Amino acid sequence: MKAKILILFIISTLVFLACSKANNNSPGQNEASGGTPAYGDVFVDSSIGDASNLITMLATDGASHEVAANIYNGLVKYDKDFNIVPDLAESWEIKNDGKTIIFHLRKNVLWHDGKPFTAKDVMFSYKIIIDPKTPTAYAEKYKEVKSARIIDDYTFEVNYDKPFAPGLISWGLEMLPEHLLKGRDITTTPLSRAPVGTGPYKFKSWKTGDRIVLEAFDKYFEGRPYFSGIVYRVIPDQATQFMELKAQNIDMMGLTPLQYIRQTDTPDFKKNYTRYKYLADGYTYLAFNQRRPPFNDKKVRQAIAYAIDKDEIIKGVLMGLGMEATGPYKPGTVWYNPKVRKYPYNPEKAVELLREAGFADSNNDGIVEKKGKPFTITIITNQGNSLREKTAQIIQQRLGRIGIKVNIRIVEWTSFIKEFVDKYNFDAIILGFNILQDPDCYAVWHSSNAVPGNLNLASFKNAEVDRLIDEGRHTFDAKKRKACYDRIQEILAEEQPFVFLYVPYSLPIVSSRIKGIVPAPAGISYNFTKWYVPKDMQKYQVVP
Repeated sequence: MKAKILILFIISTLVFLACSKANNNSPGQNEASGGTPAYGDVFVDSSIGDASNLITMLATDGASHEVAANIYNGLVKYDKDFNIVPDLAESWEIKNDGKTIIFHLRKNVLWHDGKPFTAKDVMFSYKIIIDPKTPTAYAEKYKEVKSARIIDDYTFEVNYDKPFAPGLISWGLEMLPEHLLKGRDITTTPLSRAPVGTGPYKFKSWKTGDRIVLEAFDKYFEGRPYFSGIVYRVIPDQATQFMELKAQNIDMMGLTPLQYIRQTDTPDFKKNYTRYKYLADGYTYLAFNQRRPPFNDKKVRQAIAYAIDKDEIIKGVLMGLGMEATGPYKPGTVWYNPKVRKYPYNPEKAVELLREAGFADSNNDGIVEKKGKPFTITIITNQGNSLREKTAQIIQQRLGRIGIKVNIRIVEWTSFIKEFVDKYNFDAIILGFNILQDPDCYAVWHSSNAVPGNLNLASFKNAEVDRLIDEGRHTFDAKKRKACYDRIQEILAEEQPFVFLYVPYSLPIVSSRIKGIVPAPAGISYNFTKWYVPKDMQKYQVVP
C-alpha cells in the first residue's frame, strides 16, 4: 500500500507543478468568491451534444459522462490536486505487495430511492462491467481482477494476479444499484434514461435533444449541494451557445479563442461573467482508419503529418491559445516525452514520401494517383465545433498542395459517434480525447481494443506497444513506468496512427453571480457541489 501511494503522490506532485504554472487566470478576472453561501437557484449549463446513455459504462461521449458525474459516485476520486481521495469508500488498505485492495465503505450512503448503498452494489457493478454481454469500452481494467469478495456489508476486497498500477483509481467506476438492476438487461433498462445513483443530484427529466434536468439530493452523504437543480441545455453549436450566454440564459460555456480574446473583453461581460484559462486535459487529433488503404501505409501517414502545419492551426484556429501535441500526454507533465520524432511543416518531404508509397500525378491534374486511382480522402468531424471544422479546412488546403484531394463532412454528434466512429466508417476523423492522470493507455492503443465500439479508433496494432502497455500497468516502479510510456510515445510518433494536432487552452466562462469557484490544477469544476449563489443574487426559484 505504502509503495503505491508513494508513487501516486510523486506523480500527482509533478502534475500539480506543471498545472499550477499553466493555471494562471486571465487579467481582470476575480476569484468568483464572496457573499454568504446559500441554498437555492438553478445552474444552467450547456452542451453541444445530447447525452446518449446515463449508465456511463455504456457511453463513450463526454456529454453523458458530464451529466452522470453529478448522479453517481465511485469508491475513489481525484481531488483538486489530482490526489486519489475517498468517495464512497471512506478508506482502503493495499496489501500483498500491491495485489490486494480492501475498501472500507461509508455507512451513511443512500441511493436516490432511499435504499442503503452496500458492498453488494460494488460487487454487482464489478460483475456487470466484466460481463461479456455488457457492451462497454471500459471493462479491461476490471478483467485484471483475479477475485473479488464481500467481507461484510461495508467491506469489499479485490485481488490481482500481479501488481496493477491503475488498480486503485479504476475504482472510481460509477456504482450501480443492485436492487434495481439485478436480473435486468442493462442495455434496455429504463435506468439508462432515468438513472438512480448516490450522487449530489438526482435525475428529474430528459427531453431528448433539448435538456436534462437534475435536482438536489437532500440526503447526499456529504450534505445537500447548494444549487437546487442543474439544467443541461443541448445547444448544438458554439455560436448559438454564445448568443444564449450574452442573453444570460446559460450560466457557463467553454469559449472559443475568438470569443475569449475579442468578444468577451467588454465591460458588460466583465461585470456579468468570470473567465478562466488553463491548459486543457485533452488533445485534438487527426486519426487515420488503418483498415482502409492507403492509410495502412506508414509513409502515407507520415507524408500527411509533414504536410500539416501545426503552428498555422494553433495560430489560425486557436489564436495562439494552445500548444503542439506530439502524443497522448500533456506537455510539461511527468509522462510527456519531449524527445519524440517531430514533423515540422515540410511539403517537399511529404511529396517524397508519397512518391515512395507509389503516388504520383501522372496526368498533371494536380491530384496524385496510384494504379490510376486518385488520392482522395474524406475527413469527418462533428457538428457544432467550429475549431475542428476550421482545422479540417486548413488541413484540406495543405493536403491539396501535395496532391491529395480532401472532402470535409460535418456530422451531427450522435450520428458521428454511432454511425462513423464506432463502426470504423471513415478515412480520417478529427476528434479529441481526454488526458487522464494515470498514463495507462490500454483502452486507446492496445491492439485488443481495435474492435468496433472501442476506443482504438485507428485500428492501431503494434506488438511492442502492446508489451509496453502491459509492462507499464503491472509495475509500481515509477522509472520503469516512465520508460514504458516514453517508448510508446516514440513508436506512436514514428507510426503516426494519429497526427496529434494540439492541446488547447480550456476557456470556461461562468456567471459572476456564482461564487465558490477556486481554480486548481484539476480545473474549476472539481468542487461543483460547493458553488453557490448568495441569496440576494439568486435568479430561479424552482427547478423546471
